[in-house]
Amino acid sequence: MRRNFPSGRKLRPVDLARDSGLSTQAVRNYEEAGILPAADRTPHGYRVYTPLHAQALRAFLALVPGHGHQTATSVMRAVNQDAVDEAFRLIDESHAQLLDDRGTLKAVENALRELESTTAPEPGAGPEPAAVSGPGGTFIGPLAVRLGIRPATLRKWERAGLVRPRRDPRTGYRVYDEADVRDARLTHQLRRGGYLLEQIAPLIAQVRAAGGLEPLEAALGDWHGRLSARGRAMLTGAAELEAYLRQRPRGQERGPAAR
Repeated sequence: MRRNFPSGRKLRPVDLARDSGLSTQAVRNYEEAGILPAADRTPHGYRVYTPLHAQALRAFLALVPGHGHQTATSVMRAVNQDAVDEAFRLIDESHAQLLDDRGTLKAVENALRELESTTAPEPGAGPEPAAVSGPGGTFIGPLAVRLGIRPATLRKWERAGLVRPRRDPRTGYRVYDEADVRDARLTHQLRRGGYLLEQIAPLIAQVRAAGGLEPLEAALGDWHGRLSARGRAMLTGAAELEAYLRQRPRGQERGPAAR
């Protein structure tokens, strides 16, 4: 449980550990990593912490859920080295990544809607032409025609790991099964949306991990929830970091140009 330590009180590692739910060794490790400011020592070598150290630890632990351990560590190190502008830059980058992730989610949702509209058969329509042109799948030419792209594009996507056709053991031709066609369609829609191949790769991995488009659709709500939780955690982290900055002695909030 969080405790309000009186200003000027001397604290032991165990006091910070109890306040944060960590071990005393973790507290010492965080100081050595630069997450906490350096502690004074007693004549016998024991660490002496203050409420400022307790707030630094609270700020770090609050930053981790929204920004990740590595960024939170870098932010606290920058603050403790009086490079507050650098800390703000790291936080800005993390917010930009969250915005990019929201854009990725929207792109996936748009691509899924496009796929649903393009794969749904029209009333009275016959089977899709060249739907299967080989044993258990379709060859590269018919699939390229279906997507309106060149076979060379499919080969490029294969090199990027976006589609993984097997080879016919007799002819050596590429054979695309239903999952390959699905991945090719999704890649095609995302490319039309302006996404680069390296941006599409993790999305295809999400589809494969989910087991297809329908499970992925069910997971989109969870994806939304995780992004919202991350954004809220960033607000909590910002509040605790601001409290730490307020407690730091004046003259210690300088950027690189002031050093």
